[in-house]
Formats: sequence, structure tokens, C-alpha cells
Amino acid sequence: MKRARMLRQVSDFSDFSQGHWLQELLCQEEEPSHVQSSPDGQHLLVLQKSRPPPLPRVVAFQRHGIGGADLKRNWQPPQPALVGLLFLQSPVMLGSWVLAIVWEHGRTEVWHFTVAVGWQLLQTLELCQGARARIISVCSQGASLVWCEERPPLDAHSDMSKCAFRFCVCTRALEVGEQGVRLGTVRIVLHNSPEYQVLASPQHVFLVPAAASFATTSKFLLIWHPEKAKLTIAAPSAGFVHSKVLRSSSESDFRKLLLGSVGLLSGLAPLDIHTSAVSNTGGLLLVSTKGAVNMVEPDGTQRHIFDLEGGPLAQGSPVQLKTFGSILACVLAGVLYLVDQNSGRLIEKKILSMKEVHFVESPGEEDSIQLLTQTGIYSFSFSKPEDSSRPEPCLVEMVFEEACRYYQRRSLSSSKLTVEKLKKGGVFQAPVALAAILQHSLHQKQKPARGLQDTYVKLLSTMSLELQSYMSLELLKTCVVCAPEGEVESYCEELVEQEVSRVLHSDMDKDNLAYLNSVFTSFPKAAWKATRSCLQLQQNGDGLLVARATPEVWKKVLGGLQQEEVGQNGVVPLFELICASFLRFKPKWLPSFVELTQQYVSISWAYSSKEGPEGRVPLYKRALGVLARKNKRSEADDEMELELLLCSKRPKAVLQALHLLIRLKRWQRVVEVAEKFSKLSPLLNKEIFTTLLAEFAQHRELDPYLDTLWPLCPAELTASDILTVVLQHLPLSQEDPVPFSSEKNQLTVGLLKPLLQRVVQRPCVQDEIYSDALQSPTFPPPTPPREY
Repeated sequence: MKRARMLRQVSDFSDFSQGHWLQELLCQEEEPSHVQSSPDGQHLLVLQKSRPPPLPRVVAFQRHGIGGADLKRNWQPPQPALVGLLFLQSPVMLGSWVLAIVWEHGRTEVWHFTVAVGWQLLQTLELCQGARARIISVCSQGASLVWCEERPPLDAHSDMSKCAFRFCVCTRALEVGEQGVRLGTVRIVLHNSPEYQVLASPQHVFLVPAAASFATTSKFLLIWHPEKAKLTIAAPSAGFVHSKVLRSSSESDFRKLLLGSVGLLSGLAPLDIHTSAVSNTGGLLLVSTKGAVNMVEPDGTQRHIFDLEGGPLAQGSPVQLKTFGSILACVLAGVLYLVDQNSGRLIEKKILSMKEVHFVESPGEEDSIQLLTQTGIYSFSFSKPEDSSRPEPCLVEMVFEEACRYYQRRSLSSSKLTVEKLKKGGVFQAPVALAAILQHSLHQKQKPARGLQDTYVKLLSTMSLELQSYMSLELLKTCVVCAPEGEVESYCEELVEQEVSRVLHSDMDKDNLAYLNSVFTSFPKAAWKATRSCLQLQQNGDGLLVARATPEVWKKVLGGLQQEEVGQNGVVPLFELICASFLRFKPKWLPSFVELTQQYVSISWAYSSKEGPEGRVPLYKRALGVLARKNKRSEADDEMELELLLCSKRPKAVLQALHLLIRLKRWQRVVEVAEKFSKLSPLLNKEIFTTLLAEFAQHRELDPYLDTLWPLCPAELTASDILTVVLQHLPLSQEDPVPFSSEKNQLTVGLLKPLLQRVVQRPCVQDEIYSDALQSPTFPPPTPPREY
């Protein structure tokens, strides 16, 4: 269970642009304002519902002194009312979101904020297709807008009560890109329907009937699943009622949807809804007029959470709902209720001194709640209290049982070793000493080590950190068993991380390796996160992968048991386990990881040492073996094979990658690889150039890259060597050769001429040796004068 700490002020509006004005707007004695925060928590939007026309009605306030143009939007009274301020995801543009301001008649303004420019109007759009349509409710679902619009009858004198099913639920994609904003086609979700309020979760859209709906249609709500194109009828009093996939527009008719469920729905009680909101888990929160808070799941089932105090709720009394992690926060009549969503238990109840309170986003802080008041922003954070009554495991017995297995494996005797034999005779001192230390530390955690022998006291001080780690691990296992279903995953991730870290810091024998294999198989995602944490893998500022693991951990990863030592029982070495995790969760990092391991091997082991991992099977080949075990082969796997071969920087691997690129006919990449790896060694340079020269002789695909290819020619190659290679690899022609062939594939002297000129004009090695002598002023030297 979580307990809330004291209320802490995190902002007094001084960190907002025009913070004094924001405070004035919140303090005005008028109808309550509508306050909404951006997804990143850096902007606050205030909508004043009753402002004179000259004054702005929508104002955006930026946090942390962000510059640029402000957003102040107002409109004259004839203009229809505002129905929505929506934030939509924009993965193409920097900032990842845009603001859509939607008016009742369908006009929509799309705004975007950048640090350099500030608020900028991208485009003004028209959502509705009909000129007489009127939007009642609107929400955003991903990068799409979903709304309920009223379509009045063509006859202006018609009785509106007889045209109750004049509403339509529509959706439209809103794509924001570098070229501007584009609206997708209108898709009808439901037509000929009563009035609905639309509320969106990340995967579903809830259609809640309006208070003025007919008694028959106000007994249930609808849940739309966009990915499945399915509508679900759910009645909170009866749960799931009916579900139907909408394959065509004719099936979207509201009356046809209810045909098979009229009898069941007629006997249900009407909905009792005072306030509705969407939780962060994707469910719909409903507050009844009696103060009962319920959760409607996307599958239509309902779960009771909590009952608010104070009796029946008046129609005008506002109730604010917001979920933060597993905590439900509710504000009613100046009282803040904090409730555990999973158990329905009241965590804390606080009486607030301020009248108007708004919830704001706190990105990255799931265990804290932020409240916007007239004096600033306040935060609640949660902590898990220490449980003094937690059960203590029988560590003493576990020590002796583990010692029995340890000594039994090393015993030459055929008799079975038991715990009683270990405790008697005083022969095995190690488990006796460890058991005494554990027993003492369990009962006297905070007291000095008294009553122990001096040798035990010294040993206890040495083992204190290990004991703390072990106790925290046992406590975590207890929490996993007792935790609610929603928190099991986070506990499991923490448990797997501790277990992987523990094994990496112990001897990597066959048992530990088999245990790690089972952990990686049972909890692949948690094991991947644990691997990243233990190896401290991350990208630096240049985008390169770096690891800050200790040498001991690296030796366990690279110098552990190999495949031939493990056996054929399905257990794979640790390096292969980690490579498989990279392929599954972060394939782009695998070549960089293999390159990192090779750098560590070159430092820790002598080259071609049989004790090191490279002395048996090279690491890049082991990584390629993991890639080869995948069930389905794709183009991404071919690219991964190339990167693994090239990252090894071994001559054979580079040539293998070059031949693979040639087979795939990726000539641009062929030339790039040749240019990069020809600098590694003269021998590799000669092999690469000879290979590409042979390809050049066979076809004309490399002709556009000759200016890059010819400078790679090794110094020791002569013109006769080049002509020999070319003649050996010329394609065989079925016809007699002629001087002027019409074949486009044929090699001409003109194509080869720049290379031959380059080689012939290059100074000979012998010429360079005798160049000093040849450049002397006189040759031969003058005869010395004779002596008479």
C-alpha cells in the first residue's frame, strides 16, 4: 500500500511566462475556468467561459521561460461556441504534439509550438461536411478526431422531439507533416443515433449518452474499437450485452445495431451518471449521483471502486477525476480523495483550503499528483512504508541445505550427506559460522554485533552488503507473491534484474547458465532490461553504444562456457542469450555490441589465445549463429548479417560481406565498403580491388563508380597484372568477336584507359630508390686532378 506525503509546492507561477496574469485569471470571481495542460507539462491553457469580446478567451502560458509568440485567441459572440481543446500526436514534427481548437460549427484551428518561433497557426480546417451540422462533443484518439455532430432535419418546422435520432458519430484522421496539415476522409462510426458524449482512451472510444436522451437509449453505453471496427454495447448494471463488427456503412445504423438486444435492454435500469472520465489504464470512470465511483473496462465489464462521502451529489456540483499510476484522485467540494484503483482502499483524505482546483499532467512521475490552484502548483508524492511485520525466511535451514548440496558434489563418499550430519561433530565450520551470522543479523539488524565470536564479527562486517542484498531480494519475492495483479509486472522486472545481477557476480557454471536460460525464456522483456542495467548499456551524445560494465561481468559474458561445453540440452551460452535479446528488442544495437565485446577481448586476452573467446569461435560468428536460428528470414536479417560481418573488421568477414553485397547487387554499398576497409591493410586492399576489378570486367554496373574505384588500386599492381585479371574474368560470348560490338555489356578500352594511365604514370619503386643519384648536378663525377 502507498501512503501520501505532505503537500509540496512546486511552482508559484514565477516560472511561467506572464505568471501574474495567470494568477489573476484563476483568482477572478467568475464561472470556473477550464484549465488544460499539454502532454509534456510545459504549457497551461486557460479557457475563460464568460469573458467580454475584446479580452482573450483562450490563453496559453509557457513554463520555464520559453520564448516565442504567445497564444491568445478570442472571438465575437456571433461565432459558435468552443467545444474542444485537444492535443494530438504528431510523430512527424518536432514537439510530437499539436493543439486543435474545435468550434461548434466544425471549424478547427491547428496550432503548433516550437521554441524558436513560439505558437504558430498551421492551418484552419472544416471538420463537418454539411453546412448545418453542429458538433456536440469531440475527443482525440491518437492522430484522429472523433466527434458527435447534430444533423438537423431539412424541414425547419419539424418537431425536434420527433427527430431525436438526428445525431451522427464521425471520425477523421488529422495528419500533420512538413507540408502542412491534411484531413483524411470522414468515416461514419454511427448514424441515426441519439446524442452522445465521446471520451477517448489510447485504444478505445466510449460513447456516453447525454442526460437529455430518451429513457430507452440511456440504459447503456457504447464502446468503439477503432482497430477492429467493432462496437460493443455495455450496460453497467448488466455488463457486456452485445458486440458487432461494422463491415459497411449500412451496419453503422444505430437502430439496426440494437435490433437483437431490444428485449434485454428494455428491462435494464437507466444509467446514473453524474461525471465521467477516462483512466490511464483505458477504462471509463463513472461517478453516480449517489457518489459511487465505478470503472467500466473496454470489454464492457464494470467494477466498483469507491464511495464518496456526503450523500447524493447535486447536478451542479463539479467532481474532478484523474488517475496517476494506480492512484485515483478525486476532488469534491474542497476535499481530495486518494484511492487505490486496484483494491478500492482509501489511501488519504485531505481537506483543501482552496476552492478551485485543477489536475495537471506530471510526465515521468506516475507516483505523484500535481494540483493547480490559485496560489501555485502543488504536488503529492507517494512512498511505500516499511512493513515491520514482514515474514523472515528460514535462512539458517537454507544455509545448511545448500551446504549439503555443495559438499555432496565434492564428496568421494557414496553415503548421503544430511543437515543433521553437518550440524554434528563440528567438522564443517563454514555453514555453522554462516548460519550463526545470519541468525544474529536477522534479530539484531540495527544493533552492534554482540554475542558473536571475534572471527564471526569480522566476517559479518565483510558480508554486510551481501546480506542486505539477499534480504532485499527475499523481501521482493514476498512482495511479488502478495502484490495485486497490476503491480506484479514491475515487481517481476525488479526481481529478474536482481537475479541476473546475482548470477553475473557468481561462478558461471552449468547450473547457473541453465537458470539464466530459463529466466530469459520466461521473462524475455524483463531479462533484456536487466541485461542493459547490468552491462550499463546506453548511447552517448554521438549516438554510439557504450558499456560501463566491470571486467568481472565482461569475463562472465564472454569467457564463460561455450556451446561444446554446455551440451545439446537446449541451453545456450550467455553471450548468445544476450545477442538473442538484442535481436528481439533492440536489433540496431547488436553490431555495436559485438564491436564493443571485440574491443574488450583485444584488451583482456592475447590475440588468438585459446583461453579467450576469440581463440575458439570468433564473436561475430557466434552472433551470426544466433541470427541463423531465426525462424523467418527477412531483408532486415540480410542487413544485420552484413553489419555483423563488417563490424568484426576481419579480412575474411569483410570479403564475405563484399561478396554478399555483390550477390545482392547493391553497388553503391559495395563501393562504400571497399573505400572504407581498403585502408585496414595492403593485403585486404589488394583482395578487395581484385574482386571489384573482376566484377568490372563482367558487367557495366560499376561504371558510375569508377572515379572512386580506381584510386583504390594497390601500388604493387602493374598494368600486366590488371590486364591478366580482366582477361580471366571477361564473359564468354556466343558469337565471334567483332571490332565494334552492339552489346552494351562489353568492356571497352576506353573504360579501362584511366586505370592503365594511372598505373603507368605511377613512379616505379626502383626509380624512387635511385632518384637521388639521378638528380645529382653532374654525372659521372669529374676526374680528380693528378699529382705530379
